[in-house]
Amino acid sequence: MTALLLALAAGAVVGLALGGLGGGGSMLAVPALVYLLGFSPALATTAGLAIVAATSLTGLFAHARAGRVRWRTGALFAAAGLPAAAAAGAVSAHLPGALLTGAFALLAGLAAWRMLASTRATAPAEARVGTVPAPAAPAETRARTAAVRTAATRSPAVAPRTRPTAGAGRAAAAGAGLGAVTGLLGVGGGFLAVPALVSALAFTMAEAVGTSLLVISANSLAALLPRLGAAGSVDWSVAAPFTGAAILGAWDGKRLADRFAGRTLQRLFAIALLGVSALMLVGTLT
Repeated sequence: MTALLLALAAGAVVGLALGGLGGGGSMLAVPALVYLLGFSPALATTAGLAIVAATSLTGLFAHARAGRVRWRTGALFAAAGLPAAAAAGAVSAHLPGALLTGAFALLAGLAAWRMLASTRATAPAEARVGTVPAPAAPAETRARTAAVRTAATRSPAVAPRTRPTAGAGRAAAAGAGLGAVTGLLGVGGGFLAVPALVSALAFTMAEAVGTSLLVISANSLAALLPRLGAAGSVDWSVAAPFTGAAILGAWDGKRLADRFAGRTLQRLFAIALLGVSALMLVGTLT
């Protein structure tokens, strides 16, 4: 009964993270499976991939209904990572558990640090936006509008010709890297996909969260395929309730993303992730 309650509680948190932030669910799922539910690192990675894949597909459906998924770029992102995820998943099965746990802890700490750094960087910008100067006089406004229109008509074809090529290359490179991380450590990669989509491809935060769920779903399924032989050893009496709670939590996470500022949710998640990373690293070294 205790294990069931822990699985339900941990699954709900994982679903909230995936549905609300578009990533980070596996960063919590694997430690929960290892330290709360007694899974070995290898089995926790396999079960974590199954949990994250099912939960991400649910969150993807919810965000797609709201029009927050950019399918073309997300598909390119995911396709570039599939071979890397499958290859790294096969290699991961032959690595010692302590090495996987230590690498996972370091990656979780790095992800948390990046999240906290990004929230600190956006705070001054938001503060500046809140102190907008008084509106310009009508004559000044008309002059500025005319200048912008004139500049836009001088080189109308430059931006459309250059941006798709750069975006496609960046999407493919980032997708391959995320696929390798997914296969090796059993993480979906959303905590890296969301910043990459925002900074490199100029997605809005809402689009990045929705599109990252497409990437996570594809990468998790690709990384899970080489591990299907070990899936029979997973204690599904615990993993299945964990998955169900995560799926329900993903819907609630989407609602939280609608109601609260993404920066606030991201900061809270990063603090929790730092704590998880520290506990895992201490457990590995002692």
